[in-house]
Amino acid sequence: MNSDEIRNRFLNFFEKRGHKILPSASLIPSDPTVLFTTAGMQQFKPYYLGEGDAMRDFGTLNTATVQKCMRTSDIDEVGDESHLTFFEMLGNFSFGGYGKREAIFYAHEFITKELGLEISYVTVFEGWDDIPKDEESKQIWQSLGVQDIREEGILDVFWGPTGDGGPCGPTTEIYCKNVAEHDIEIWNIVFNQFYFPGTREELLSGTSEKELKPLAQMGVDTGMGLERLEMIVQKVPTIFDTSSFKKFAFLSTAGSEKIKRRGRIIADHLRTSAFLIADGVRPSNKEAGYVLRRLIRRSLVQAKILPLSLDSLETILRNIIGEYGEFYNELKNQEKIIIDEFTSEAEKFYSSLEKGLKEFDKICPEISNGFYQVGKVISGEEIFNLHQTYGLTIDIAKDLSKERGCKVDEEGFWTAFKKHQRISRAGAEQKFKGGLADQSEGAIKLHTAHHLLLAALQKILGKEIKQKGSNITSERLRIDFSFDRKLTDEEKDIVEDQVNEWISAGLDVVRKEMKREKAEKIGAEMEFGAKYPEMVSVYLIEDRAGNIISKEFCGGPHVSKTSELGKFKIKKEEAVSAGVRRIKGVLE
Repeated sequence: MNSDEIRNRFLNFFEKRGHKILPSASLIPSDPTVLFTTAGMQQFKPYYLGEGDAMRDFGTLNTATVQKCMRTSDIDEVGDESHLTFFEMLGNFSFGGYGKREAIFYAHEFITKELGLEISYVTVFEGWDDIPKDEESKQIWQSLGVQDIREEGILDVFWGPTGDGGPCGPTTEIYCKNVAEHDIEIWNIVFNQFYFPGTREELLSGTSEKELKPLAQMGVDTGMGLERLEMIVQKVPTIFDTSSFKKFAFLSTAGSEKIKRRGRIIADHLRTSAFLIADGVRPSNKEAGYVLRRLIRRSLVQAKILPLSLDSLETILRNIIGEYGEFYNELKNQEKIIIDEFTSEAEKFYSSLEKGLKEFDKICPEISNGFYQVGKVISGEEIFNLHQTYGLTIDIAKDLSKERGCKVDEEGFWTAFKKHQRISRAGAEQKFKGGLADQSEGAIKLHTAHHLLLAALQKILGKEIKQKGSNITSERLRIDFSFDRKLTDEEKDIVEDQVNEWISAGLDVVRKEMKREKAEKIGAEMEFGAKYPEMVSVYLIEDRAGNIISKEFCGGPHVSKTSELGKFKIKKEEAVSAGVRRIKGVLE
């Protein structure tokens, strides 16, 4: 029984029992308190809270889905036999349509009759503080002939809330044996009886002043991991041995433990990346885009070490799309975009990756054939330099160190990281205040040219370009900016010509004092990581048609008209680190 058949059996089972079958929600949720969709119930939060009308929207109080889910809490563990970042969650949900009895009966019937599995044992909530023990669930399981019923506490069998506030309640879990005769949890049935206006951690602390309140009606929310279920149904030792994974995870079950670990990381991370890109995420330096970049780069590191070519990785991606594209049409429809985005990120990172790996070899060298200095501690400063110069993230450094028996001073890395941020902010603040900066006539002119250059880069190469750093002397300007590749000679000429066109136009450079909040609202450019005061100066440059071509937080000073600048010339364009370029320019 493969994953397609399990999905179909599950959905058909609940459709026959009055459930509306709904498509998976995006991996990027509408709930701003969470970064990714981590459970099937997230798209249904309003219905549990009485804010949505299920009868109006679905024609029933009961639904079922196969939900795309992503969790990053165990990302460092991916590479073993069971951890994943992306997984599929089978779930049935009820918003007052039925309660504990029906939910448990459905689960028991599907597991024992549809799938032909034997239940090892189940768990029920033992009670905690003012929340009573779940005697009802225990009695229902007993009526179905389940003998082994175990009572557990709030840390194990109490769900939620997700994000910063939401429905929550006691759960009952179903365990079955895998091929090694180990008990594995396969289905978690949650009874959303309460609402808590904070995080799960706040609830469990017992010290929060926020109150757990009963919901007007109990809701049922269940979740069963498809990959884990497929492993048990097919009687294979790991999720990577299932028929689904075998079609693209060919390195994850053969060879040495190191090869298997690398193969599993590649298979998991490429699968997750494909689904993220299909849901609109693009590699970047923030939020979901940063996680995607981290996954792609981690898979590239493992591929480089094996070695595995970029063409081979593209083949794995196409096999992933082939395996899941029939059920998740967005993968098939966006195959070219998925491949192009992955290839673009890989090509950007590969040149710095090779240099970074060589540098890492110097830090943690091979003593003799295959042996390293076990126990050596790599300093936080060394790891930060790898991160800053070559784009090797802390988790990549931890991966490489773990394989060689070395240790990473992770605390030292974050100390160095924060120190760098403080220095960058201090420099930006001084630049903003006009305090320690060069006040010569040449520096003042280059300061204005700097604003025009950033505006030209955004106009020619894309609005998403952001300033990452700058340095201005009386002789030249330097700007670091976010961009994924080397500029072509033609692009440099176009940028240069645009700056000179604005200079020739003799445009006014106007300074306005305003609150920082207002400056942010009008979209004034600011330097990444800089900290600005409550009242700020914003310099505006308008073209002859009255269109604002540049608006930036800045303490100045500047020229009053662009015609004072002379001719701008780009002298050098180069990489600073992965995803960051640098231009040096002069006025002639």
